[in-house]
Amino acid sequence: MSLEIFEVAAGEAGFADCMAIRLEVFVAEQNVPLEEEHDGLDATARHFLAALDGVPVGTARVLLKAEGAKITRVAVRLAARGQGVGETLMRRIEASVKAPQFMLDAQLTALRFYERLGYFPVGEIFMEAGMAHRHMVKITPPVA
Repeated sequence: MSLEIFEVAAGEAGFADCMAIRLEVFVAEQNVPLEEEHDGLDATARHFLAALDGVPVGTARVLLKAEGAKITRVAVRLAARGQGVGETLMRRIEASVKAPQFMLDAQLTALRFYERLGYFPVGEIFMEAGMAHRHMVKITPPVA
């Protein structure tokens, strides 16, 4: 099993695979309305694509903000879950993006996954796209 992570820009080769995975996971599987999935932020985001044995299976995007990097649209195809794709994808993002902290809004079903990666919940549970979420943060250690 060979897992590779690529960074792709909107419009580049691989970006269509990112979008296809997001549509499959969020719109088809989780019933997120298409207009909520397409929020207009893709052009300025950094996109990451995970390929398992050459087959695109996971994606995430990063929005750079003054307070840190916000990781959004983390999605792994159903058939590839439980094989370390999500963890490898997140670790690659954290290694590639320099930021004082990483932030994300996790579906409650994914809280334990992100906690294992060092994220901690902040604030109250809120609803987004019809699902309960919790804001999470990971502070990066300062570089000496």
